[in-house]
Amino acid sequence: MTTYSPDRQAFSRSAPVRLWEDGFALDPYRYYDALRDQGPVGWAELAPGVPAYVVTERRAALDLLHDTETFSHDPRPWESTVADDSPVLGMMRWRPNTLFADGAAHVRYRSTLIDTFDRIEPHDLRARVHRAVRVLVGRMGPKGEADLVGEFARPLMALVFNNLFGLPDSQSDRLDGALGKMMEGGAEAAEGEAEFGGYVLELIGAKAERRGDDLPSWLLDHPAGLTPEEVTWQVFLTLGAGHEPTANLVSNALSRILGNPLYYSTLTSGARPVTDAVVEVLHHETPLANYGIHYARNPVSFHGTWIRAAVPVVVSYGALAHFAEQEVTSGRHPKDASHLSWSAGPHACPVRQHTLLIATEAIERLTQWLPDLEPVLPRARLTWRPGPFHRSLTSLPVRFSPRSPDQPGVPS
Repeated sequence: MTTYSPDRQAFSRSAPVRLWEDGFALDPYRYYDALRDQGPVGWAELAPGVPAYVVTERRAALDLLHDTETFSHDPRPWESTVADDSPVLGMMRWRPNTLFADGAAHVRYRSTLIDTFDRIEPHDLRARVHRAVRVLVGRMGPKGEADLVGEFARPLMALVFNNLFGLPDSQSDRLDGALGKMMEGGAEAAEGEAEFGGYVLELIGAKAERRGDDLPSWLLDHPAGLTPEEVTWQVFLTLGAGHEPTANLVSNALSRILGNPLYYSTLTSGARPVTDAVVEVLHHETPLANYGIHYARNPVSFHGTWIRAAVPVVVSYGALAHFAEQEVTSGRHPKDASHLSWSAGPHACPVRQHTLLIATEAIERLTQWLPDLEPVLPRARLTWRPGPFHRSLTSLPVRFSPRSPDQPGVPS
């Protein structure tokens, strides 16, 4: 079996590239190079004994994302081949929601999410983010030091999404902890999935009894007539997809900003919008690095690779970004410089504007509160959480001049 270590220069082409290894979090680009050596579609493992095809070429990714006849999002044929305790099941198990549906069912579920999120006005979402930033700065500001992953990006998303879904701030740590375990796909993945599932079931049970001015209540009352079970799984999806990748987007952007003092000064002075930094991360260090999972309905030849049915076909957004950046660095210009972090085709992210607003407002507001943030470690020494799906910092330690929300001159 092939393994990777920092001093090893090559992988065996006949063995799957193991995306679950610790080395993948340390240096994913070496793994992406090994996958690309196999062609547009490489052979990998998402967990021990869980093989997958991984698409690393842009044209192949677009073909996959748009081909609803050849490929399906329904993982149930694959699930029957996987051990019940597989650590990736939490992220890949079938549920009756828009992510795992095809055809009319997908359109029905997706339309309810779009309609529901469209009810959230930008000024309202902005106010929720500002409130969450104020709460967190109130906690960490007087100390003069903080971890912008554990004390800002992750709890911020828990506060914002709990608020949108009609739950009190006191439930935020529970949401954050459960999702973190599930996303990493390690030994605690099943525990995280169970904790998160219980969290969502309690939420929907409460809203079924008593509606509120919140997303679950709007889904329960949507004209599409979703059952409470269907609403439960839409919420399971949107809470998970909203919290974890958006938290990673914020922390990855902050690490890039703070790692370049000149870049940071142009943002804090207003000469350059924070949106630039967020979009840069989406291009080059996308927070959901490997997902967009499909399954061939029947065995098929796809971009030079024979794809078996009931085997995951994963889009490596991280690899696509890596190879696009290589082209730019080498002086070549990609044929299409746009990123695919929002995916593409009928399953493209339906709430990208909401995500961008949350991320940019969070970073802008934080740097207004604490304008002299300084990283404790150089970016090359930061560590990354394990897991085949995400690109997520373990921590981002910073120091700054102590400040509290009641000081004169702080944002209102």
